Amino acid sequence: MSLLQVRDVAVRFGGIVALDGVSFDVAAGSIVGLIGPNGAGKTTLFNCLSRLYECDRGEIVFDGRSLLATPRHRIAGTGIGRTFQNVALFGSMTVLENVMLGAHSRSASGFLANALRLPGVRREEAAIAAKAASLLELLDLSRVAAMPVTQLPFGTRKRVELARALAAEPKLLLLDEPASGLNHEEVGELGRLIRALRERLRLTVLLVEHHMSLVMSISERVVALNFGRVIAQGAPAEVRRHPELERAYLGAA
Repeated sequence: MSLLQVRDVAVRFGGIVALDGVSFDVAAGSIVGLIGPNGAGKTTLFNCLSRLYECDRGEIVFDGRSLLATPRHRIAGTGIGRTFQNVALFGSMTVLENVMLGAHSRSASGFLANALRLPGVRREEAAIAAKAASLLELLDLSRVAAMPVTQLPFGTRKRVELARALAAEPKLLLLDEPASGLNHEEVGELGRLIRALRERLRLTVLLVEHHMSLVMSISERVVALNFGRVIAQGAPAEVRRHPELERAYLGAA
């Protein structure tokens, strides 16, 4: 059963066609890799799924509902979590505070209750802190919980951002180049972590990644883009052998 359906999505920036009739499905519980050379439209598509960009044409259905009819500020609450190619954390906050922030999309208390610090708000904050602490333990971040994120190495900050995305309890996790800046050993650990999180938290994962060995080793399906169009999709072994992929992504003649 498809959790995410992308249908004929097109996006233009002036005279530049960023996406041109992109269509594919993501099955619930699966890991799907989205690949292609720079400028293929991968991050543009992620920005459409996050509602940061508007589509000029097409439809995106998530969990049976039109995503394009959902206000931007409601996206996290629908069950979509995301990390970014360039880590987007709050530098003045600690690791724990950044992760707690991710859980607030699920909070029930309103502005007035928070302003007055009513008892229900305090209980909710305690529950959010406990949830964040459990995620830090899961991702081996407990030892840096009180540190400002600016003091952490890049690979650790990547895991903090992942923990923040997971704090919103997503059904669909969008990972934008999670292996960027990681060494070979860290990439291997990342692959094992993504699979473990998928099983433990019952996630569906869509990841954009240039690290081909990571994509091919953890994905059940792969979708390849070039110049804003889908040029191949299917099982990793099938896509890897596709002649269009060789020409577009691997630079074959």
